[in-house]
Amino acid sequence: MPEMTNTWQTKGHQMGYKIIPIQQCKRIALVAHDNKKQDLLEWAKWNKELLIEHELYATGTTGKLLEEVLGTTVHKFQSGPLGGDQQVGAKIAEGAIDFMIFFWDPLSQQPHDTDVKALLRIAVVWNIPVACNRASADFMISSTLMTGEYERLVVDYEPYRERQVEALVADKMNELEGGSTPASTSDNNLSSGAAGA
Repeated sequence: MPEMTNTWQTKGHQMGYKIIPIQQCKRIALVAHDNKKQDLLEWAKWNKELLIEHELYATGTTGKLLEEVLGTTVHKFQSGPLGGDQQVGAKIAEGAIDFMIFFWDPLSQQPHDTDVKALLRIAVVWNIPVACNRASADFMISSTLMTGEYERLVVDYEPYRERQVEALVADKMNELEGGSTPASTSDNNLSSGAAGA
């Protein structure tokens, strides 16, 4: 069960942290742009013995290629441009992915660049480890934290959600109160117009 720890203020609302345990068997998302697929496959082959101990997820073609290289099942999403990046992001938000290896191509524009940016943002929002190149992936996979449990601190966004609901209710109330004013004004105009006739 997640427990509350440190707190901080944002626009009058106190937000704290929850501890989300990452189990010994990690749920790892593996994603690569076309020009980086070969790099990811070579990296995965080199780290095969470590990777097959964990639950693996990947986008489209990358997942199929990884299954061949690793000889293990990989949960496959759609191809990145067809919504796969968004599916990975949704799994991160649900707490179903613990960390991500994402070899993205910094020199080529992608048709789904906005999805890529959103995926990286979601990884930061939910505080999951992310490796965006081979060197950082090497450091992550060889970390002693890979062999045991880890307590990941995640902001408790419940006060933020409540703030949004409060703001929506306040806006709706203002709209309703403001909406009745023009109607009564027009009624007054009709009355005075009728009186003038």
